[in-house]
Amino acid sequence: MRASDFDYDLPEEKIACYPPEERGSTRMLVLDRASGALRHAWYAALDEYLEPGDLLVLNNTKVVRARLHALKQTGAKIELMLLEKHQADQDRVLYRGKLKKGDTLVAYDKELLVSDIVDDGVARIEFRGGSQSGSIRDFFERFGAVPIPPYLKRDAEEVDRERYQTVFAELPGSVAAPTASLNMTPELLENIRLKGVDVVTVTLHVGLGTFLPIRVESLREHVMHREYYSISAETVEKIRKVKAAGGRIVAVGTTVTRALEHAAGRIVRSSCRAGDAPITGEADIFIFPGYSFQVIDALLTNFHAPRSTVLMLTAAFAGAEHLKRAYQSALEEGYFFLSYGDSMLII
Repeated sequence: MRASDFDYDLPEEKIACYPPEERGSTRMLVLDRASGALRHAWYAALDEYLEPGDLLVLNNTKVVRARLHALKQTGAKIELMLLEKHQADQDRVLYRGKLKKGDTLVAYDKELLVSDIVDDGVARIEFRGGSQSGSIRDFFERFGAVPIPPYLKRDAEEVDRERYQTVFAELPGSVAAPTASLNMTPELLENIRLKGVDVVTVTLHVGLGTFLPIRVESLREHVMHREYYSISAETVEKIRKVKAAGGRIVAVGTTVTRALEHAAGRIVRSSCRAGDAPITGEADIFIFPGYSFQVIDALLTNFHAPRSTVLMLTAAFAGAEHLKRAYQSALEEGYFFLSYGDSMLII
């Protein structure tokens, strides 16, 4: 398949630039992936499409304040974007401007040292002199801005501090939100549990690669970005029990999907029990049509950007033709797309 197979016209007015006034008030398009049938519903009614014995899997990562501006000694302004947390954690930033190893930057009366240039546009930074209290990540969390997606074409505002974060966010490390669950509310989670559906979490720290379109035409040539994940032994055990009993694993988001499918072999073979060490890894799995899903049985996700890897993953699960018709219907019916927009449940 080719990247152009996943191109479509997305009018700017169909992109949700702000979250809905009330969390959880968005729409939800339900797609039956066997028949292609569509149903228009509401996100708040998700529990009506779940069955007792299903398992809902959420991503409990927390978005950090990752965008910061600094000045070089020349006075030149440099934009820094803290990168997502990985297993071998290092303070790396994506920078816009010209930097070299050894440069000194000043931000909020603190001096930062560019300790290395590790890639084109990526540097390692530390406090100059090593005498500052706290970590670089603490510094960004105090002074940085919420890293809302670039396609919103605006600066982060006060509303984003709360709404570009899930209500169950727990472990800091992401520079992009697991957007499929931005509209999840405590009330909806309670209704889901009352339905007889268990709820578990995994952690995958979402990186900027989520937003990047594929720049090669052949999908076989695309190099996928890597994102750190951790799946607890308790979650693994519950997944195996639900699968064995014939229940469905319902992934809330493509981030959950990537973690579970990357770890699929270890999940299936695992005999771990609650209290054992988690399954961890760096997910670099590229899922597009032709992939055979091993863990998930249903997917709740957003409407994705053209030529994006998350759109290709969704097409792999829904079926490319079914998804194409669903997106056309969503555009015609006035659904809003991307991070702050409406959702799609594929069952």
